[in-house]
Amino acid sequence: MKKRGWLIVLVVPLLVGAAISAEVPEHPVRQFVGVTKCKKCHTSAKKGGQFKVWSESRHAHAFEVLASDSAQAIAGRKGVKDPQRAQECLQCHVTGYGEPADHFAATWSDSQGVGCESCHGAGSDYWNKTVMQDIRFGKATPEKFGLTIPTKETCAKCHNEKSPSGRFVDWPADSAKISHKIPKGADKIED
Repeated sequence: MKKRGWLIVLVVPLLVGAAISAEVPEHPVRQFVGVTKCKKCHTSAKKGGQFKVWSESRHAHAFEVLASDSAQAIAGRKGVKDPQRAQECLQCHVTGYGEPADHFAATWSDSQGVGCESCHGAGSDYWNKTVMQDIRFGKATPEKFGLTIPTKETCAKCHNEKSPSGRFVDWPADSAKISHKIPKGADKIED
């Protein structure tokens, strides 16, 4: 009986510790979900028309522009055969390029170009209405769910001296061109 008592004293805490550590996951993998998830709530002009601003921007067409004659010419000068397959092009023309495969949800597509998540972070934890409203009304912090607010440095990851177009980010003028804030008085994100 004494041996069994010591065994319980030693083994039970180990088992409980293992069970507790199994319940606490390491940092979750946030997935890129694609612009269609964002579009669900960010379409209405009354709420800021964020999706329209994006869809009419060059960012929305960043992947398809790689098939243009201009992109082909730039690629040819750089010794790149197919810009739509070249790492040096895709890293700035496709949201999340280079991330592991498990970082992409089935709703994501490279054809969406430079989508919302290029600037705001992978959206799997924040794209739903409840989380977004909690963030908007201060019940939750954006960082907790991986939502980031772009900075000059965010833009400069692609708009820098390595860009074949030579377009540097002109902050804040360039950010004003794609500004898409939720207007004051838009107290609820639509369904």
